[in-house]
Amino acid sequence: METLKFKTNIKCAGCITTVTPFLDTVAGKDSWSVDTQNPDKTLVITTDKTITGADVINALQQAGYKAENI
Repeated sequence: METLKFKTNIKCAGCITTVTPFLDTVAGKDSWSVDTQNPDKTLVITTDKTITGADVINALQQAGYKAENI
């Protein structure tokens, strides 16, 4: 199992709703979470799928959001 962490600009429940289909496709349903209370708006992905940080960043960019590896 692999864990990836990203600093994002996902700020609220509405943002999470927007990115959900993109992240579900890349990482898998129920394999990710965003801590909107953290100043870095941390996205944590834990999955058995083989994905790269670039895959996640590209998916978020398609949804209109930014991310960087941490």
